[in-house]
Amino acid sequence: MHALTHLFLGVAASAITFTSAMAADLNPAAVTFTLPDKIEWKQGSGRNQQAILAGDPSKPGIYVVMVKWLPGGMSRPHFHPNDRFITVLKGTWWVGTGAKFDPNSTVPMPAGTFVTHFGKQVHYDGAKDEETVLLITGEGPATSTPAEQK
Repeated sequence: MHALTHLFLGVAASAITFTSAMAADLNPAAVTFTLPDKIEWKQGSGRNQQAILAGDPSKPGIYVVMVKWLPGGMSRPHFHPNDRFITVLKGTWWVGTGAKFDPNSTVPMPAGTFVTHFGKQVHYDGAKDEETVLLITGEGPATSTPAEQK
């Protein structure tokens, strides 16, 4: 066997052992985690998907969700009863305010941007040309009330 092949196999075996050892060494009473390929995505309303990471957005209390907007998916004007704190993890998220739906007036929020949607304030948002993933934290229940002006 070629020396480079031996090196590659050794590094791969070490990585697998190291990853297994790290997971085995964590006390589940102290830390839990979900690897990306184990996160359960469910169809949301329209062209988005949602993964609930902590809490329950339909009930009182704190919640943490990820929302994945598919290209071309955008909500209509609406508001939530409580503040929501959003970090753009991937892609560009497009945000607009007001009761008149106008996707051309939305403002781009690139990955890494932190946004606060204030409770009872009308907004709309989504993705244009690329998949966009958001991390949203808020206080439930996280109802959505339509507010579109025709």
